[in-house]
Amino acid sequence: MVHAPPRYAGPEMQGLRVMADNDLGHPPVIGIACALLPAQWGPWDQRAAVVAADYVDQVVAAGAIAVVIPPQSVDPATVLDRIDGLMLTGGNDMHASLYGAEPHHEAEVPDPQRDAWEFALVREAIERDIPLLGICRGMQVLNVALGGSLTQHLPESLGSTDHRRTTGQFEGNDHLVDLDEGSLVAGAAGEVVHSVPSHHHQAVDRVGEGLALVGVSSADGVVEAIEMPGRRFVVGVQWHPEADPTSSVIAAFVEAARAR
Repeated sequence: MVHAPPRYAGPEMQGLRVMADNDLGHPPVIGIACALLPAQWGPWDQRAAVVAADYVDQVVAAGAIAVVIPPQSVDPATVLDRIDGLMLTGGNDMHASLYGAEPHHEAEVPDPQRDAWEFALVREAIERDIPLLGICRGMQVLNVALGGSLTQHLPESLGSTDHRRTTGQFEGNDHLVDLDEGSLVAGAAGEVVHSVPSHHHQAVDRVGEGLALVGVSSADGVVEAIEMPGRRFVVGVQWHPEADPTSSVIAAFVEAARAR
């Protein structure tokens, strides 16, 4: 007797069941930009396209198909032809020269290939009015790609480590943000005072061209949310909604992609 392989029942399949149960038809395709990083699994030690599973899980749970898009030598337009929404994820600092500054001594090692790739994706997505969500580094990429700048080391400028109290985890790094009433971000979060998981040491300083500042940290005024008026959904959040199972931000982004 031939036995069928076991049915996969992880979070991704649960998300697919949600799509079927709700009769959503063709689900939107969300491209998740990611890094190429050294990785090791089993006997293999080589570069891999790396994205935290939380991003994928939340996209799929919201009723979309997640496609990982690492830096590559193709025209970004050909990638955007195939997706309905673009998500920019967390990661290492960009090189400060991209916004006309010298790197701070606490800056992380940059990835010029990833930076150039994501800048091109951002500009093309905005031109096409493709829904875009930038998370943490992704918000900073959105801002710098449009001519904005960053504060390079918050512990120095603020005199506190409140935005990244413990490196390598979200637990204990939460704080409140104040969101502008009527903004896309407040609508996505479902409230104007929002508790968020945080993990960053840089933040938006000068806001990029065409972007509006719509959210700040309640305690210290650090920029926490930006968006682009006049576009379907161009949003950047400095916190990590993918790490919060109660967050509705990624679901709101997926809905914008579905509507498109």
